[in-house]
Amino acid sequence: MASSLALPSTSTKSSSLCQSFVPKRTHQPSFVSCERSEPVNGKPRVPIINDGTLPKFLQAKRLENAVSRNNSRLKIFTGTANPSLSQEIAWYMGFDLGKVNIKRFADGEIYVQLQESVRGCDIYLIQSTCPPANENLMELLVMIDACRRASAKTITAVIPYFGYARADRKLQTQGRESIGAKLVANLITEAGADRVLACDLHSGQSMGYFDIPVDHVYCQVMNLIGDVKGKVAVMVDDMIDTAGTIAKGAALLHQEGAREVYACCTHAVFSPPAIERLSSGLFQEVIVTNTIPAMEKNYFPQLTVLSVANLLGETIWRVHDDCSVSSIFQ
Repeated sequence: MASSLALPSTSTKSSSLCQSFVPKRTHQPSFVSCERSEPVNGKPRVPIINDGTLPKFLQAKRLENAVSRNNSRLKIFTGTANPSLSQEIAWYMGFDLGKVNIKRFADGEIYVQLQESVRGCDIYLIQSTCPPANENLMELLVMIDACRRASAKTITAVIPYFGYARADRKLQTQGRESIGAKLVANLITEAGADRVLACDLHSGQSMGYFDIPVDHVYCQVMNLIGDVKGKVAVMVDDMIDTAGTIAKGAALLHQEGAREVYACCTHAVFSPPAIERLSSGLFQEVIVTNTIPAMEKNYFPQLTVLSVANLLGETIWRVHDDCSVSSIFQ
């Protein structure tokens, strides 16, 4: 369920919490200033990750004896679910994506061949299990298996969007149900993954379904305020699927006197009729990330897409260097 955060009313648009920012380089490398991104041709601008856009919270000190960043034993491969995000992550980390041949046979079966040696290497496989969930999940499993059979030292599955996460329990009113999240966790483990890195899982218990370490990158709502009259309301959720719940919540906030309503989520699933609901005028702005690739048909004027590439890239480095991941947010 979405949470709402109410902010005091202000006279200037620039003080809104949910503005879309595009960082720019300043004279001091340790500081990043931002300016508002304006839509281009009615479509949002996606921030591009480069050496001038590193936020201050990613500059926390690592261990003094961290592994060299020129480590040839670290390799990154991408599946076909979200290659653009994988490319951004690789750029941030200073790597080229590993060479891999992924194809589908006429009957739908998936074939994976690594086109470079991974023997003794620490491998990071970036693959969201977004729609089509079953196809992308199977591709991830086959990639893990290929790396294991090629004698990779360690295999980390980087899953920006973890499909089946909502199937994390049996409903109290029903029986004879599967728990898909646990099954998927078992499949990833049995395929040969040594670790999982995921963004904003639907529920905390999903981490407990894995028998291998899980690094969970997520954010929390800071304050919940009941009275929204005359205020800017921000609705926060882990994902937007059909947008039914968040649209009903926005309508209620408007009825209660909210001046503006913003929607923020990590995973933009956007199953029909989500676009119609989100673009109906209930929201001043809808802010999502690129854990799931945004399709052209799903763009609407209020949509802003932010990149998680630098966050995931920094997390991968800290896992590889045996550094604290939680210190990123301190």
